[in-house]
Amino acid sequence: MSEKPRRVRKAVLPAAGLGTRFLPATKAQPKEMLPVVDKPLIQYVVEECVASGIDNIIIVTGRGKNAIEDHFDSSPELEHFLQSKGKCELAKLVHDIGNMVTFSYTRQKEPLGLGHAVLVAKELVGNEPFAVLLGDVIIPGPRPATQQLVEIYESTGKGAIAVEEVPRAKTGLYGIVDVEPSNPSSANSRLLKIRDLVEKPNPADAPSNLAVTGRYLLPPEVFDCLERTKPGRGGEIQLTDALRLLAQESGLYAYNYEGKSYDAGDKLGFLKATVEIGLENKEFGNEFREYLRELKV
Repeated sequence: MSEKPRRVRKAVLPAAGLGTRFLPATKAQPKEMLPVVDKPLIQYVVEECVASGIDNIIIVTGRGKNAIEDHFDSSPELEHFLQSKGKCELAKLVHDIGNMVTFSYTRQKEPLGLGHAVLVAKELVGNEPFAVLLGDVIIPGPRPATQQLVEIYESTGKGAIAVEEVPRAKTGLYGIVDVEPSNPSSANSRLLKIRDLVEKPNPADAPSNLAVTGRYLLPPEVFDCLERTKPGRGGEIQLTDALRLLAQESGLYAYNYEGKSYDAGDKLGFLKATVEIGLENKEFGNEFREYLRELKV
């Protein structure tokens, strides 16, 4: 009998980037700490991990990223201050942020690409499957995208990456998958087998319009693939190149996940996320919606 796939317990959150697309806002603070409504970007991602059953989060940081560690650390002075002012609900909110899961941190000393950032976490991940979530992609919703990938791994033992349809004219902005049905007789048409991955192809050359979204569920074998991946442009190790090896050698799925993503690492995407998540806010969403209706633009 084949061995049952291990439960997915860990996630890696690469957060060492310089955030140059948001300068000057990110000159002195991490991009991952930019607030969308009332929470920093990275907290949305951590909460997705928690909702997906992850209980150990490894954040890959770099120089100038101490605010991320501070945010998820305990803050007894702030809690005491809030309690002394009778703001017990806020005190509990602050306390709970640092106690959602176990946090570990490691440093990427040089900006050598997303693949290198994942490889830096190898010793902390160990010989286990793990999720990778990009901290500037928000995917809200009742059924987390990461949970969907966890279910695929735990039922098949194969890695999977989340994909979504994009306009054919915009394939040059994304990693695009070349896929085939995972099982022609299966009722699950969302699950696809990856033949290859292409980074930012011209629309005429794109093998599909399914773009990699920023959520990955990977087996530990991916570290061997990363170690064999040669640096590309700028000396960076690309995760896409390692995933191509993984797909060829071990198999890899793409999953056209249920949900909607916001690329909050892009200024327009950040604004869209702020508006749409703000509209869902129970405290002021209706009032905000009325305000938007009254705008004359």
